[in-house]
Amino acid sequence: MKIVSVIGSSTVSKDSDEYIFAYELGKELAKRNFIVCSGGRTGIMEAVSKGAKEQNGLTIGIMPSYTGEEANPYVDIKINTGMNWNRNPIVVATGIFVIAISGGYGTLSELAYSQILKKKVFGYKTHDIEGVEKVSTLEELLQKIDEYLRIK
Repeated sequence: MKIVSVIGSSTVSKDSDEYIFAYELGKELAKRNFIVCSGGRTGIMEAVSKGAKEQNGLTIGIMPSYTGEEANPYVDIKINTGMNWNRNPIVVATGIFVIAISGGYGTLSELAYSQILKKKVFGYKTHDIEGVEKVSTLEELLQKIDEYLRIK
């Protein structure tokens, strides 16, 4: 199985387009036998984990605390770091590529680490910076993932 890192806002509402996108993405990633790695908390992290779990996928949360008590209920494996935002490079390094969905400064730092670590990044409604290949729909993202894996 391959691991993909999904990064994004912890504050999106459950009825937002970004949350729904992440939820549907999680389902599709699990169907394709990806393990989903995220920061393990709320928002995008919860949505993608929930979608993956509904398709019997495996999820990893790189947690900010030593206890992992802030993990969303869809995280299977909690890696408790005690590192708060300093865990961000670990989230990025874990996946063979990165998907960014919306996000604030934490996501922006993860995008920077993605570039430092030379990770392929796909982005949906996220920061418009060099190195992020933007997508507009889930279907477009899945097609780009398939293309990327064929040439890798």
